[in-house]
Amino acid sequence: MVNSSSSLPVAANQARFSELVEKVLAYARKAGASDAVAEVSESLGLSVSVRKNDIETVEQTRDRSLDLTVYAGQSRGSASTSDFSDEALRQTVEAAWHIARHTAADPAAGLPDVEMLATDHRDLALHYAWPIGTEEAAELALRAERASRAVDPRITNTDGASVGAFEGQFVMGNTRGFLGGYPYSRHSLSVAPIAGRGDKMQRDYWYTSERDAKLLASPEAVGRYAAERTLSRLSARRIATCKVPVLFEAPLALGLLGAFTQATSGGALYRKASFLVDALGKPVFADHIDVAEDPHVPGGMGSSPFDDEGVRTQARQVVEGGRLEGYFLSTYTARKLSMVTTGNAGGSHNLSLTSRLTRKGDDFEAMLRKLGTGLLVTELIGQGVNYVTGDYSRGAFGYWVKNGRIQHAVQEITIAGNLADMFRDIVAVGADTITRGTKTTGSILIGQMSIAGT
Repeated sequence: MVNSSSSLPVAANQARFSELVEKVLAYARKAGASDAVAEVSESLGLSVSVRKNDIETVEQTRDRSLDLTVYAGQSRGSASTSDFSDEALRQTVEAAWHIARHTAADPAAGLPDVEMLATDHRDLALHYAWPIGTEEAAELALRAERASRAVDPRITNTDGASVGAFEGQFVMGNTRGFLGGYPYSRHSLSVAPIAGRGDKMQRDYWYTSERDAKLLASPEAVGRYAAERTLSRLSARRIATCKVPVLFEAPLALGLLGAFTQATSGGALYRKASFLVDALGKPVFADHIDVAEDPHVPGGMGSSPFDDEGVRTQARQVVEGGRLEGYFLSTYTARKLSMVTTGNAGGSHNLSLTSRLTRKGDDFEAMLRKLGTGLLVTELIGQGVNYVTGDYSRGAFGYWVKNGRIQHAVQEITIAGNLADMFRDIVAVGADTITRGTKTTGSILIGQMSIAGT
């Protein structure tokens, strides 16, 4: 990826990786392991950042690894190597086997049951090579930065712009018959303009990220929008403490969906570290809210025919009509909960939150009108979420809205509530949907939250 000719030799290495996996599994069996799982992976990356019309950093990465876990009954040991020689593979097996034999048994440990493993390794179009060199990447970043500075003289500086190109591939297999893998990619472009001077300076950013670089927004579009967002912050002031409706801009609304995923993940549930323990089958959202998971969207950032354990993935309704229909479980966490894996080892797959009340015309402007008078939130600061209780308190930046129209920016405030109450108090979800990573939603309107200001 360093020059126009570099790219992952996908066809050759997928076959080679399969051979390595099968070889190391055979070594593990010969050593005495009752079960084993191995993964061989490699990745290539190029990241170029610019600032004030000059190249600031160039980072090129190339990594490869073989990761192995072996089992002695329900005791396990893990080891890894970047050396793929026979001697190194044997030493890796010996190291993992030594750990397994001296580790206490865990009743929930072990590979997935055979009937849960994926047999259909469909092509989901997850890999798009981007043979871009350093100079070309730098020029794209410079175009984005120049576009942001050209919008208005009040854009006085930038925190820089960057272009990233990343490709990877892997093959995973286990001693229960699973063998599968695929190449993947993700590419990005971002810019962060600064407006104003002295103590009146404001900063914002925007980015575009896709598996296929051809789908990235143009550098000029990213730069202009980032500048517009930054300029709109110059009217920032504080507001009085109040309780008002709060509209989460779509990119931030994704965080609410992420909080839900965290609270319904197996690790949090079996540790009793979630406010949604024992919530399965119960209402957790407003009754017009649905949350769907679809792992098989072609080109989706969260798409995969199987999870990180080789368990087949499938489309499902996680929330239907506000009612929680499923958790996010791996084999281990499912066993801890006396349940069955949901194919979510490694996380969620293309999760989308929608409302049955949303209409085609419910764009951002329509959502401001639904908000009426209240707060539009566009940035959150800090990590003030207690997943045990659901208490939610975050520093925030946003805009005061009156009668459906933005009046001025708002800074130095804190918004607070409880996630359980917030989920049930979702009034509307916008048609202004955005996808970032594995999650999709529109802007989300909460009926009321506490705002701490002056």
